[in-house]
Amino acid sequence: MFELVNRNPDRSAAILVTSGMALVVGSALGFEHIGGYIPCALCLMQRNPYYIGVGIGLAAVLSSILRLPPIVTKLLLLSVAVLMLVGMGMGIYHSGVEWKFWEGPASCTVGATGGDAPVNVLEALNSTKAPSCTEATLRVLGLSFAGWNVLTSAALAAIALWGVFRKPAA
Repeated sequence: MFELVNRNPDRSAAILVTSGMALVVGSALGFEHIGGYIPCALCLMQRNPYYIGVGIGLAAVLSSILRLPPIVTKLLLLSVAVLMLVGMGMGIYHSGVEWKFWEGPASCTVGATGGDAPVNVLEALNSTKAPSCTEATLRVLGLSFAGWNVLTSAALAAIALWGVFRKPAA
């Protein structure tokens, strides 16, 4: 692993940040589909930077494999960093809503239906009540999913920025 970092740090950063984003959003989907935790509207919105970021991260990995100019990989990593900072901001906002620091959006009562496929949408609308954005469905070590999103987004942004601003090897 150390040799991989020395040989191509851009690729290492791209692989690490892309794997991290895939793991985070995969975990969220696992909590939803395996664990039965139905996400609220803000939870669903917080996944968007990850969905977009994984694609951009894969493009960064590919650009380093194809030995495109390093600026291409760095710009893609910068895009990932910006997305993760946006995701961090969304997590801070959602955490503040959960802690009642500020009001949430009116869409806080709209969430996913969850359950097994196929879903009869009309039945689901009548039988499924999406959770409110103001209540954390689970807290681990005092943090809700939104709180953990703040930390993971910050860490992933830091990895991407490391890839962007690292000094070239001498």
